[in-house]
Amino acid sequence: MSDVTILQVVPRLETGGSEQSTVEIAAALTQAGAKALVATEGGRLATALEDAGGEIIELPVASKNPLTILANARHLAQIVEDRNVTLLHARSRAPAWSAYLAARKTQRPFVTTYHGAYSGRSGLKTFYNSVMARGDRVIANSRFTAGLITSQYTVPPEHLHVIYRGFDVSAFDADNVAPERIARLREAWGITPDQRVVLQAARLTRWKGHPYTIEAARLLKERDQLGDAVFVFAGDTQGREDYRAELQAEIDAAGLTGIVRLVGHCDDIPAAFTLADLAVVASTRAETFGRTSIESQAAGCPVIVSDVGAASENVVPQSDPDAFTGWVVPTADAHALANCLAEALTLSPQALAEIGQRARRNARERFALHDMQRATLAVYDELLGTGLAATFCPAKHL
Repeated sequence: MSDVTILQVVPRLETGGSEQSTVEIAAALTQAGAKALVATEGGRLATALEDAGGEIIELPVASKNPLTILANARHLAQIVEDRNVTLLHARSRAPAWSAYLAARKTQRPFVTTYHGAYSGRSGLKTFYNSVMARGDRVIANSRFTAGLITSQYTVPPEHLHVIYRGFDVSAFDADNVAPERIARLREAWGITPDQRVVLQAARLTRWKGHPYTIEAARLLKERDQLGDAVFVFAGDTQGREDYRAELQAEIDAAGLTGIVRLVGHCDDIPAAFTLADLAVVASTRAETFGRTSIESQAAGCPVIVSDVGAASENVVPQSDPDAFTGWVVPTADAHALANCLAEALTLSPQALAEIGQRARRNARERFALHDMQRATLAVYDELLGTGLAATFCPAKHL
């Protein structure tokens, strides 16, 4: 496949879903024998991209300035001709316009991936966003995202593909999480062996729903249903110290000091979910993928998610009692969350473990990295008539 050259276009290579996916697809292309180019302004994942076999072409593609977008389009068109690029793949709006114009000028296929929800409060903004629906193929990172696309734009169903983000599920396997990593977290968080842990792993920002979890914990205490459970909020403040202080004040006022704990950033999420008995995703705003709900399941940790965005489609709900992997509760409803927590906390360790085993299988079967990579290569194959997906052989089974 050495005659296939794919040019991905992404604003920067910092940490994030679109950036990580760019690196992962570059690795898949290399493993399939194709060339992987990335037009970007660079960033901390630049080394990872090069290690994956990709090549960086530095361009100011993060700029939203119309003149810069047009200049980037000219540069990209020249790169397409000079490097014999066979397909362009854009992952963000400003660079997508440059890539779209370059693709049309050079008559190359154009693919887009929706990594987020784009608001269109004006006609101009809706037009600006529309480039993400102009691909010869459009990839959505969830069914929720696909619904957003079709509600706003006309995309032929055969051109729209739902491909969930993949990740290394093996990193969350209990056999790959050394006991000392869990012991380190227990000590850092002050967790005793007899305490059950309810983990909310989310940065400290209001729409992650921490106040609803605090109120749910208060209700459990009031009803004498709390038992030995402790709630751990693991997440960076990202400068929101006022919000952290507000949460601590709510915790203290509810009589939950020491029961609900703000532990700050956690740099070992696989160990955190392995330690936890339950996970909570209490977001009040729609997320287009919902990675946390999948990571918890990969670790065998049953999860409770609010019914907003894509998180609820990542779990098998109680409506399928023989397969369910997590609970779905109404958004911003502390009473519903408390009732669900009460139910989950009364389950025996064996019952929770059975749910956890199903959850781990759900994550492995639906969100493995190599499946995401192969499905994306198959989209390229549709447009190019190549066999990248069939040639792709992952470096390791993920």
